[in-house]
Amino acid sequence: MTKPSNIQFHKSLLQWFDTAARDLPFRRTKDPYCIWLSEIMLQQTQVKTVIPYYERFLKKLPTVQALAETKLDTVLKLWQGLGYYTRAKSLHKAAQVIVEQYGGQFPQEFEAILALPGIGRYTAGAIGSIAFGLRKAVLDGNVIRVLCRLYAIQDNPADAKTRDRLWQIAEELLPKDRCGDWNQALMELGSEICTPKNPQCLICPVREFCQAYQQNLQDALPVRKKEKKTPHYTVVVALITNDAGKILIDKRRPEGFLGGLWELPGGKKKQGETFTAAAEREVLEETGLIVRAGKKLCVVKHAYSHFSVTLHTYACKPLGGKAKAITCDAVKWVSPKDLDKYAFPAGTIKIFNAQKKAGHSLP
Repeated sequence: MTKPSNIQFHKSLLQWFDTAARDLPFRRTKDPYCIWLSEIMLQQTQVKTVIPYYERFLKKLPTVQALAETKLDTVLKLWQGLGYYTRAKSLHKAAQVIVEQYGGQFPQEFEAILALPGIGRYTAGAIGSIAFGLRKAVLDGNVIRVLCRLYAIQDNPADAKTRDRLWQIAEELLPKDRCGDWNQALMELGSEICTPKNPQCLICPVREFCQAYQQNLQDALPVRKKEKKTPHYTVVVALITNDAGKILIDKRRPEGFLGGLWELPGGKKKQGETFTAAAEREVLEETGLIVRAGKKLCVVKHAYSHFSVTLHTYACKPLGGKAKAITCDAVKWVSPKDLDKYAFPAGTIKIFNAQKKAGHSLP
């Protein structure tokens, strides 16, 4: 841009935001709890996906106090389907900190916000500026893209030096007031106009300030890092039904991946191992229960952020032993009609949906 602090640039972007901003539920409040919740949910998740979760979560847990006092299982169930469950666990833990250390009042100082579990520099800046008017910058994927194009930055924003430069630019660009609106305007611009592909430069309210537009570089920026090939795993899953018609589920240990969620027993298939042998071994190692694996029920695929899996599910019957938590946190026999009371990862939900489609009685 010609002048990073140009008053006309601030005026142009804020005027556009005032008239074009989407009417989102978390923009109708200054309640820091609501703003915090929305910012955590919006991490790596699209707005249209977040809105129903946000509204349902607040209906069930309308205050920090309510969130702090509820069980983590309830929080995880409300979060089910949003993914990145560490966010939910940190949210719950931070609520307890707010109640214990701040009497249930969300802290207003930037450093205090930043010190809460699960809150980094971006989230602290967003909450602080939007809820309390703090003069703090934000830098998320949308803002990074906008700044890289505005300044025609041809270095990889994933590099530490480039990221530091972008933070400096974001801070220097802050207006004297309306910092919360300013930060939201930058994010809105990146979301709706300055999009990753086919940016709508002709209707951009600040294109006259954009060096990438002037140099016809908007489609080439920001510089993208090379995508790494993500690993793929073949996983066997055991749907174990006892004589009473109940299904065995187990709870993942809280400190691990998808910690605190319930699932069907199972794990990675070893090389040279048959699917049924893998299912029987995994159940024994996980729960101590001896089972016989029978019919293959379904095969579903699911991708996480760093790897993908193909889940091969087998119907299993108990032969001996008693189910107990060995490599998991808990085990439970549950009636199929009660499965929807528990929080499951997306892969397990896909298995349940496949079973439902096949005419079985599952949630």
